[in-house]
Order: sequence, then C-alpha cells, then structure tokens
Amino acid sequence: MEQLRLVAVSAGLSSPSSTRLLADRLAEAVRGELAERDRKVEVEVVELRDLAVPIANNLVTGFPPPALAGAVDAVTRAHGLIAVTPVFTASYSGLFKSFFDLISPDALTGKPVLIAATGGTARHSLVLDHALRPLFAYLRALVVPTAVYAASEDWGASGDEYTEGLPARIRRAGTELAGLMAARPAGEAGDGETGEMGETREGDEIAEFEEQLADLRFD
Repeated sequence: MEQLRLVAVSAGLSSPSSTRLLADRLAEAVRGELAERDRKVEVEVVELRDLAVPIANNLVTGFPPPALAGAVDAVTRAHGLIAVTPVFTASYSGLFKSFFDLISPDALTGKPVLIAATGGTARHSLVLDHALRPLFAYLRALVVPTAVYAASEDWGASGDEYTEGLPARIRRAGTELAGLMAARPAGEAGDGETGEMGETREGDEIAEFEEQLADLRFD
C-alpha cells in the first residue's frame, strides 16, 4: 500500500519554539494513529522561519527560489496538512499568511487540514475559529473538527473537569486527521493537486469525501 504524506507547517520564529513543538506533537499523534490503522506515513515539517526572505522576495518578484517552491509543492501534494502559527495581534502571523498567499486558491481543495496555534494566554484561543478556519474555508480545505490552541500554561497541564488537557486535545485532533487521511486512497493527494499546466483536477470526489467525513466518529 502506498505511503501517505503528512506535512506540518510551523510559523514559529524562534528556535526552539513552542509552535514547532506543537507541530511535532500533532504530527506524532497522526503518525501513531495511522500506524494503528496499518498505514505508513512520511512526515515533513516546513519551517517558515527559514523561508522568510524567499517568501518576501516571491511576493515582490513572483518567482519562488527552489527551497520555497519545494515547500509549496510539499504542501499541495500532501495527503494531510498540519498548520500551526503563533498568535500575533489576535490573529495568525504575517509570515504564516504570506506563505499561504503563495499557494493557488484551488491547491488545497478537499485536503484534510488540522489547524493549531500557540500564544502566551488562553484569551487568544478564538484565533482558531475567527482567523484560521475562515482562511482554510476560503482555500476549500477540509478542516478537522478539533483545533488545538496551546497557551503557555497548557504545557504540562492536565486540564480540569471542564476542559481537556493539551495532550488529550492533541490526541483527539490527531485521530481526526488520521481518519480523514486513511479514508482517502493512498495514491491520491488533495483534489487541488495541480498538473503540468497548473490546472486542478475536477472535484467530483469532494462530495463523496465530505460524506466520509460525516460518517466518521471521533470517540
């Protein structure tokens, strides 16, 4: 059975960063769940901090250097995507948005995406629903139900009677993304995968894929 491809995009600016740490833990949760389903997965992490200058140059010139072109290609060809950003001014970072501005509006159509964010306080957690979900809805991606926000106090916390701890939320989100990736035949990436002339494949499978999403149980 062909190996699945999972790409995690981290927009953290420091090294090491909590954003990269969250991306790694989410990727490991997806990998573990797929292993239980006897599905092999190749994981690639795209560090946007290393592509900041190429991204800026591409926005000005319209020509991506090889490293940036490779990152965009990895994202568009992936069977599943994890997108993690730090919170800047109550929204995603400019670097995060600039990278996804370079991706064709149709390239992520039907692609399963797990969104996540990090910040210093839990008060910014609404960034997931007010900024990230609308962005990927515009790109026609299939965003999994559980989004993960990690504030500073979440690391090492076990949660309480009202709120799941960070590890539990990571496992739940990973299970949801793995379920969507496993539901798609391994030989196919997103419906937005582009051909030689930049044309996207028809979205006849999108309705069927959404039906599979509705049938999944995330217990």
